[in-house]
Amino acid sequence: MEQQNILDSEDMERVITRISYEIIEAHKGVENLALAGIVTRGDSLARRIQAKIQQLEGQSVPVGSMDINLYRDDWTRISHHPVVRPSRISFSVDGKKIILVDDVLFTGRTVRAALEALMDFGRPSLIELAVLVDRRGHRELPIQADYKGIRLGTLHSDTVNVLLKEHDGEDRVFVD
Repeated sequence: MEQQNILDSEDMERVITRISYEIIEAHKGVENLALAGIVTRGDSLARRIQAKIQQLEGQSVPVGSMDINLYRDDWTRISHHPVVRPSRISFSVDGKKIILVDDVLFTGRTVRAALEALMDFGRPSLIELAVLVDRRGHRELPIQADYKGIRLGTLHSDTVNVLLKEHDGEDRVFVD
């Protein structure tokens, strides 16, 4: 199958701006709000949303990163020696409204692992989910995004590739 381009760098910037506006609007500002990006690309997207919120509201929200490898229900199938990076949540999550950020929502299992990992840091008052791409029709768990960049119908066998400047040198989303 030929690559199908979904988002280019300008599209991605617009999507991040829209998600940031939607978060601000839904919470009537940014009071008591924090972002937690799921390593690797969710972490970078969370930092971009943080920067956009800072630009729009003139206030910074805390941002952290979460490695969920030890919380995955399939880690033994991925590798006998999973690479576990540290989670960096330098703020108290107790009573905070946390927005989990990831690049692609597919089966929901990564988000389930992130929820479990986040609870090890404390008890937020609210947890919501923001994703760049919501792959429609493949959920295995009852999880949905509160904020989504695009909703994409794909075959189960399709691969959605998210490239980010921070990791890949360019911003682009495409399907193989």
